[in-house]
Amino acid sequence: MGLDAFVAAGVVIATVIAMEVFATLIHRFVMHGVGWGWHRSHHEPSTGWFERNDLYAMIFSLISVGLFIAGNRWPLLWWAGVGTVVYGLLYVLVHDGMVHRRIPFPRRRLGAYGKRLVQAHRLHHSVRERDGGVSFGFLYAPPVASLLARLKGSR
Repeated sequence: MGLDAFVAAGVVIATVIAMEVFATLIHRFVMHGVGWGWHRSHHEPSTGWFERNDLYAMIFSLISVGLFIAGNRWPLLWWAGVGTVVYGLLYVLVHDGMVHRRIPFPRRRLGAYGKRLVQAHRLHHSVRERDGGVSFGFLYAPPVASLLARLKGSR
């Protein structure tokens, strides 16, 4: 594997990590802030396959498209586009599949990471209002004990 492949892989990995940070901040300060009108649907019982909250995924996909277009001129941005696609696929598999079961996902052997993520997200959804939630990440979850303490402290 040449240097170019290592650089490309590094850009993809760095982009996935950056997307988790970006998504966590957007989830906390936009979706549970001024964007609650769309995100509320995700905290209510689902009435169909599509939620109004899914509009956020459509908007985020535009970032990916923009990176691929810009990547025609600056190749590293093309690899950043690949990173956003990888993050999107991980989001669908982990959040929509493993956590919310919106797509078929085997639950027999989640392992410690999977269990912690599912528990953290359940705690996130235990608060149905815009404010007072915990655990805003999609691929990373803080320790469950610390989330429980924060929830207990906010009630």
